[in-house]
Amino acid sequence: MTANRTIQVVASGDLRLSSNRVGWKYQEAMEAKLANALHQLGYEVRRGHPIDPVKQHGFIDSQKMGLEVFRNLDPHAPIIVAESVWQYSHHVLPGLTTQKGPILTLANFDGASSGLVGLLNLNGSLTKAGVAYSTLWSVNFDDDFFLGKLEEWLKHGVITHDESHVVSLESIAVDAAVKAEALAYAEDFQRRKAIMGVFDEGCMGMFNAIVPDKLLNRLGLFKERLSQSSLYAEMLNVTDSEAEEILSWLLEKGMKFNWGTNPEIELTRAQTLEQCKMYIAALRIADEFGCETIGIQYQQGLKDLVAASDLVEGLLNNVNRPPALSQDGKELFPGKSLPHFNEVDECAGIDTLITTQLWEKLGLSPENTLHDIRWGEDFTLNGKSEFVWVFLISGAAPPEHFIGGYAGAESDRQPPMYFQKGGGSLKGVSKPGPIVWSRVYIENDQLCADMGVGEAVFLPEAETKRRWEATTPAWPIMHAVLPGISRDQMMGRHKANHIQVAYANDQASAVHAAQLKAEVFAALGIHVFWCGEQP
Repeated sequence: MTANRTIQVVASGDLRLSSNRVGWKYQEAMEAKLANALHQLGYEVRRGHPIDPVKQHGFIDSQKMGLEVFRNLDPHAPIIVAESVWQYSHHVLPGLTTQKGPILTLANFDGASSGLVGLLNLNGSLTKAGVAYSTLWSVNFDDDFFLGKLEEWLKHGVITHDESHVVSLESIAVDAAVKAEALAYAEDFQRRKAIMGVFDEGCMGMFNAIVPDKLLNRLGLFKERLSQSSLYAEMLNVTDSEAEEILSWLLEKGMKFNWGTNPEIELTRAQTLEQCKMYIAALRIADEFGCETIGIQYQQGLKDLVAASDLVEGLLNNVNRPPALSQDGKELFPGKSLPHFNEVDECAGIDTLITTQLWEKLGLSPENTLHDIRWGEDFTLNGKSEFVWVFLISGAAPPEHFIGGYAGAESDRQPPMYFQKGGGSLKGVSKPGPIVWSRVYIENDQLCADMGVGEAVFLPEAETKRRWEATTPAWPIMHAVLPGISRDQMMGRHKANHIQVAYANDQASAVHAAQLKAEVFAALGIHVFWCGEQP
């Protein structure tokens, strides 16, 4: 690739100082392993930016800093973006768009930090931006797969991953009746049109999560751009008694709130009541603007004002949820969920609305949610070793997905490193059963979707606890198996930190629902790929 035996390395981090300080120990350990691996192959590392002794970390922590860093780097030299934490892609994306030399995105395959999540978001963002890159991951940076692929990149400037698990939708045999039903739905959807409520687009730096209007509008979806300040203002109009009614409903259903007395590090009853006010406020705004789906940026903006929005997000995605009234006494969205797309991931917003409507049409439970692809390990199921993913969204999933429903749901304080104002999650262990998974993304200025069928599996309590402790115990967890897709195939292909999941009644209904959804996407103009075992 180059006669120069020095490789530039940069690291994108969070916007929040507290998060970067907590994550720095993971980054230091990972960069040491990477430097050792490169040294074995005859290369040395040149870090593209220093460790800041005042900030106590060495991450690029703003877009401004990212521009300054890349101005001093050689744009023609190879560069590694090394990630061991959740990162804001816009910190490094501007610089990478003009990088002429080969780009490698790289992460530690570790559940303790969110490096894989950050890596997959950056990959999706680079894909959307049309920037060529290679990607790689490892547990210890000494395995044959990693070293072989790293050497491949060092020699040739590109890594090729196995995508034999992927076929275009046209290769799948689908009944003509299903195609006709999908076409009729798509035509009706585009005729009726729908409004997507977007609270503060893009404030988490997820470039891949912003769908340009020209692509969204072709589907029949149109954005209502809303401000989180409006959500906060509407919360001030919700009375204490209205919030208490929401909380009482949840307690009667058996949901557990792990309250303490120190608001700095513990969830408090007052924080939960603030979240109950946000729940009512979100429904009122959605009703006022005619939104059929909404997305709240649960971190930036609101985090400086009020408790986290996670409890709200999980409740909105559940059909069976606390009744909420408008100011004039009308029940809002009675008997229905209000599909919510976490972190204003508009790709997931497309998915959640269409999935909800199709699952209702099919008589399936319409609750669906996105998760982060956080991590995973092999586990023996029914005498067979399977790779079991940890899907772990950062705060909330619908209670209908949990073992025990509301009685199996708990609310823990969100980690202080992310949320100084506190607020609780809506967590539980996802019940075993067949699932349909999907991901909408943007490539070559076109909406695309990868999808397939899988299974949420049951793991022993001790193993669930171990996996929770190895990641983030405050967040909801799904143990997922994706037949026909290896760990490295999934990592090499997936172009987002998020994956959308919905349950079916059995394998047959999962396949039927997945095929209908795939054909609907295709009829709307989305380029669909089937991944994993074919029906």
